Amino acid sequence: MRAFRLFTRLTLYYLCVTGVVYSAVVLFPGLEEFLPIGGAESLLSGPSADPFESIEIGATRVGNLGDSLLWLCIAISGALLTIIPVSWTYMAVRKRDEYDQSLVETIIVLPIAVTSIVIIVNNSVALAFSLAGIVAGVRFRNTLKSSGDALYILLAIGIGLSAGIGAMEIAVVMSIAFNYVFLVLWITDYGARKGTHRYMRRVSGHHETETAEPSAK
Repeated sequence: MRAFRLFTRLTLYYLCVTGVVYSAVVLFPGLEEFLPIGGAESLLSGPSADPFESIEIGATRVGNLGDSLLWLCIAISGALLTIIPVSWTYMAVRKRDEYDQSLVETIIVLPIAVTSIVIIVNNSVALAFSLAGIVAGVRFRNTLKSSGDALYILLAIGIGLSAGIGAMEIAVVMSIAFNYVFLVLWITDYGARKGTHRYMRRVSGHHETETAEPSAK
């Protein structure tokens, strides 16, 4: 039942967001120029002859401060709208005893930071190296409770990168594929074995009884 509710919620969400974006573009044709899309074409067209050449992002099409802020706001909003259903999947499939609220909050906020950082370093190799040095000086000591949780962090970074380079189409595809694949794995309980650690379900009570009996003797 929970899986069906999650499937319905995800499907309605993606359809509603698509409808709102399409309606906004139809009502305001000029808004299409500020949508952070099209970056996938630059990535798939082949590697540049100059390895230090920056990727042309949508923000380069704007001509003043107002246009730049509008593009940035749309890019960040797009990243948020894309990552929100991912947090729903985590909250639905994660076991209560291993649920981590801080991870949910990180999933939501991380794409915003990554989107902004990508825009900052896009046209400056010096800034990119400076950022690498700053990150190297900061120690992150948060230990994930499961290797599966790292997938959510990786996806959040991917969505932020996609939004930052103006390739929201990649972020949308990643979000949809991730959520529905996780949903299928949850429904089918793929890869489960009796008595082993399970990422999305508790170990069966029957096995727990069997393992407890020898220690009681």
